[in-house]
Amino acid sequence: QVQLIESGGGLVQAGASLRLSCAYSGRSLSGSVMAWFRQAPGQEREHVARIGWNSGRTFYADSVSGRFTISRDGSKNMLYLQMDRLEPGDTATYYCALRYGLENVRGPAEFDDWGKGTQVTVSA
Repeated sequence: QVQLIESGGGLVQAGASLRLSCAYSGRSLSGSVMAWFRQAPGQEREHVARIGWNSGRTFYADSVSGRFTISRDGSKNMLYLQMDRLEPGDTATYYCALRYGLENVRGPAEFDDWGKGTQVTVSA
């Protein structure tokens, strides 16, 4: 049974940094793509960043490129999202997600397993 557990969210001021973590348990991550999504109230869930577990290739939404960094630690089955220069527009619930297969997909419907999310709030 796959389990994804996010942590690291909080309330910060604009310009601050946070690091989100996602702990994974279940089947092998070989061949997987792990991603971070976010969803603000009244808005659709959107892709933030993803990483090919084997390749290490990373992909970012334009809105976070240059400010956020996704990484993984295979020895610990952990996924991270380093968020720098946070803006009020980054306020959302952040979700960790997993799929197996192609790396070039980013729609939420393409991901099979999800965590319950962690709240990030950025004040002006």
